[in-house]
Amino acid sequence: MKASDFYFDLPEELIAQVPLEERDSSRLMVLDKNSGEIEHKIFHDVLDYFNEGDTLVLNNTRVLPARLIGEKEDSKGKIEFLLLKRLGNDRWECLAKPGKRAKIGTKFSFGDGKLKAEVKEIGEEGNRIIDFTYEGIFEQVLDELGQMPLPPYIHEKLDDKERYQTVYSKEKGSAAAPTAGLHFTNELLEKIKAKGVNVAYLTLHVGLGTFRPVKVEDVENHNMHSEFYQLSKETADIINNTKKAGKRVIAVGTTSTRTLETIADSEGNLSESSGWTDIFIYPGYNFKVVDALITNFHLPESTLIMLVSALAGKENILNAYNTAVKEGYRFFSFGDAMFIH
Repeated sequence: MKASDFYFDLPEELIAQVPLEERDSSRLMVLDKNSGEIEHKIFHDVLDYFNEGDTLVLNNTRVLPARLIGEKEDSKGKIEFLLLKRLGNDRWECLAKPGKRAKIGTKFSFGDGKLKAEVKEIGEEGNRIIDFTYEGIFEQVLDELGQMPLPPYIHEKLDDKERYQTVYSKEKGSAAAPTAGLHFTNELLEKIKAKGVNVAYLTLHVGLGTFRPVKVEDVENHNMHSEFYQLSKETADIINNTKKAGKRVIAVGTTSTRTLETIADSEGNLSESSGWTDIFIYPGYNFKVVDALITNFHLPESTLIMLVSALAGKENILNAYNTAVKEGYRFFSFGDAMFIH
């Protein structure tokens, strides 16, 4: 299986630069994974496709304001760090830009010294291992000094930082938002519950590895970065009971999907769990838990388009994506949504 098998032509003007004023007013493409049939709706219409007893699974991770801009303590040369992964209390794996300024032993200052950093090691792919020092609580310092780490294809400034968070975000730790969840409002979630649909939560802290391009031609040789997940007993029980009752598990986003499929045993049963996952789902994969998926439109040749192709079939997905381009759907983080059922 080749990465180029998942290519489609995406005009740059279809990459959404800003979120819509109303979260649930984006367009929704509804794709039947068996027949390939496509319907065009508005996101809040997704309610019509849920049945009593189904379970909607949401990733409640919260994006850290993980982009720090500061200077070298000696030369005042500018530096930008992007926090990727917490390795210890005050030790982080970071991307550094420009990397040549971030040699081992170099010290940096942010916010007039409110936060200080020292490069301890150079890790895989050139990422820096950084020790931070500060007074108070790290998350509060980060809230004050950090910026939202928007993806590189978004060039507009985000006026409201909360628009890159889901309304149900809770557990801080992501370097990127689980963007399929950005379409939900509290009002829509209440309507979903009122219809008799279970709403359950898990946590997967999204790393930038999720968005890494597949650089090997042979898909099976691509290595996924690992990401931290947590699943409570309560959520495991809700999903297990849903499956036993013959109802559907509807995952919101590829992050929820990968977490559920990581934890499930061969029979599709879940139990309370936490750990790291580097699961890579591509066509040929047999889903153990997830029956339906709400997702955004993804990059050509990405692991994300491979995952949705595993669920709905490559031909159906590429036809849906080419239709989305023709119909002027908005792509990526702030773009429109798809419901695969």
